[in-house]
Amino acid sequence: MVLIVDSGATKADWIALGPKGEQIFMTQTLGLSPEVLTREVIEERLANNFELAKSSSKVERLYFYGAGCGTARMRKFLKNIFRQFFPKAKIQVKEDTYAAIYSTTKIGHAGIVCILGTGSNCSYYDGHQMFQKVTSLGYILMDDGSGNFFGRKLVRDYYYHKMPQDLSIEFDKEYNLDADVIKENLYKKPNPNTYLATFARFIVEHKEHPYCKGVIDKGFQQFVNNHVMQFELATKVPIHFVGSIAYYLREELTEVIQRNDMVLGVIRQRPIEGLVEFHKDTI
Repeated sequence: MVLIVDSGATKADWIALGPKGEQIFMTQTLGLSPEVLTREVIEERLANNFELAKSSSKVERLYFYGAGCGTARMRKFLKNIFRQFFPKAKIQVKEDTYAAIYSTTKIGHAGIVCILGTGSNCSYYDGHQMFQKVTSLGYILMDDGSGNFFGRKLVRDYYYHKMPQDLSIEFDKEYNLDADVIKENLYKKPNPNTYLATFARFIVEHKEHPYCKGVIDKGFQQFVNNHVMQFELATKVPIHFVGSIAYYLREELTEVIQRNDMVLGVIRQRPIEGLVEFHKDTI
């Protein structure tokens, strides 16, 4: 059995394939980002999934692509956990950027591949190798244009009284904005980046409001400025995107990309389907 996994900070999609590439099962767990989770939490999320627990001894190969796997230390940390849970498997752990690349581009075709989900990332793929100009420092300092970026902006503007009154009333109705609740989720509970990203749903649902339009436009332009424009070929090759923020705000994203004289490529909500097609060739 081969397991293919695309893990964002919020959730992880798992697909199991048989010896002929046939799908055995598809399941989902909460995200397994090693940057923000302890070993105990990751082990619990694996063990609590019925399909994974039932099949753990049958897995021969595991291809894991995950948020928070950008450094060798984090990849090793996660691989050690997987070795215990999938004792017979040959394990490959790569950062989620590779999942985005394999699901949007073809070997031999160059492009810039971006992630805009709970977090954000950007890489150049020359058709064979991936190159990055920016090392991510996580959701507190970076993640421009992401779900947690927009969530943080909304909460800050609400508390600084910069959000228009009509939206503030709606925002207060939809979320528990008690200061103690927010601080507990940010500073005491796991996955503070995922918590912040839950507020981004509001900006998607109210994207036609002038305030939200401005926040979205500035956030995407900031992402283009700080990430995409790092690459000299930014206006010469297609710009691909994966992630829920890119998918649900694709019209706004398209406008920003075109305004910067760039060519928009593929936009995928989830890369797992493309990953399966990519790995079927290796089975």
